[in-house]
Order: sequence, then structure tokens, then C-alpha cells
Amino acid sequence: MKSKILYIFVFVLAISCMKQSDDRKAAARVFDIVLYEEDMLKILPKGLNPEDSALFVKTYINRWAQEQLMLQKAKINLREDEEEINELVDQYKQDLLINRYKEAIVAQELDTLITSEDIEEFYNANKDIFKLNEELVKIRYIQYGNNVINPKEFAKLFKADDNEDDQKLMEQELQLKSYNLNDSIWIRYDDVMKHISFLKDDNKDKYLRKNYAFEQEEDESTYLVKVKDVLLRNEIAPMSYTIPTIKQMILHKRKLELIRKIEETLTNDAIKNKELQIY
Repeated sequence: MKSKILYIFVFVLAISCMKQSDDRKAAARVFDIVLYEEDMLKILPKGLNPEDSALFVKTYINRWAQEQLMLQKAKINLREDEEEINELVDQYKQDLLINRYKEAIVAQELDTLITSEDIEEFYNANKDIFKLNEELVKIRYIQYGNNVINPKEFAKLFKADDNEDDQKLMEQELQLKSYNLNDSIWIRYDDVMKHISFLKDDNKDKYLRKNYAFEQEEDESTYLVKVKDVLLRNEIAPMSYTIPTIKQMILHKRKLELIRKIEETLTNDAIKNKELQIY
């Protein structure tokens, strides 16, 4: 077996410079299948030095030869399955062409403008599908090292909880190890745990309480935390949190409706023009 493969490989390389009747120069041949030099040039990466180019060509020819040899073996040994394979190939080609056409029509015709009214209407009509499978929180916190010289100032500014004092905190940002002062947006509790080390799944009942403020020392740091609001599992997610998902769902629904309309129009036009007759 090894000697046969070696013979074929030597045969392929021996005729690599053979001139073809159509004046194209062959790079390799397996039986009656020819790989031409001009085809190699099309896929040869630009900027390679001569050594790398030679290595690329050699590797490509070997891989191409192995694929062609395997294909020929498959054709010989799977002749009984060839009809079924051809049917699958034809079906795949048909599906590919149809899908490409649908994508082209959708790209051209789909209305992608989604208004706030569209979002609100969809949310109100489908609230049950937006039940949470995780906790959400509105939270603000700062973390600073225990060696800072003005911890009382940090505490005072944080507890004031207004834009002016938050700005003063940000002016001392370099002394903060981490922070989040925007408690107007909903955040996944799992994401909060990544930044506040002492928050865990097994102690969330202790900390996940609405309007709960506390101070905690951990890992040579002090955390000042205020939980503004909490939503638990199986509660309905707020609309603001679901907006990205709603937009995707609206676009998907519009896409399906557009495709259905195209299919109906094609069918009706074909019947009208007697291009389609159902017996």
C-alpha cells in the first residue's frame, strides 16, 4: 500500500512542469484531474519570500493530491451511494440559492427602523416571555484601599448620592480600586459578583435588599455599597433591560413576515401568468 502511494506521489511531482495542450502549465495531476500553476498563483499569499513560497506550494499540492486521491477512492467504493449523494448535493444547491435570494430580498426590503412605540407595544403584549432566570440589581458602590488618607471624605461623598458629589468622587478616581456610581440601570447580579469579591450566590439573601446601604471591609479594601432596587428570578424583567432582545425579536418577526409575503406574491403571480398549474 505504501509503495502504491509513493508511486502516485512521485508520478504527480514528475509531471509538475508538463505543458498542457491549452498552453497552461500544470503544477500537479491526479489521474485526469490537473492543478494548474495559474490556479496556484491565485491563492499564493503575497509578500512571501522564495523559501516560504516554495513551502506553501509544496504543502498545498500535497493536500490537493491527497484530497483528489481520496475522492477517486470514494467514487469507486461508494458507487451505490452516488445517486443519493447527488440528490443531497442538488438539494443543498437548491436550498443555498433560495436562501441567498431570500437574504438579498430581506437586505433590500426589510424595515429595520424600530421606534420606542414598537418596543413598548411588543413588551406589553409579550411580558410573560420576559420572566427573569437570574437576579437583577440597581447598585452603586466604591472600593478603595484601607491605606487612603481620606476615607471619611469618600464616605461622605458616596452617601450624599448626588451628581455634584459623584463628580468629586470621580476627581479622585485614581484612589478607587473599582466603582459603579450609575444606579439607574439594571445589572446582572452575576456581573456584580465579579467586581465585589464578598458577594456570593450563597449570601445574596443577606445583601440583595431594596434600598439597602452598607459598608464592608474585605481584602485590605473598604467597600461602600448601596442597593437601590432588586428583581428576583421569575419576576418580569423591566422593559429597559429587554430592549436589545425585543429589537432582535421584532426584526426576526418582520423578516419571517416579509419572506412569507414574497412567497405568496411569487405563487400568486405564477398562477396569474399561468407559469404554475396545480392539477
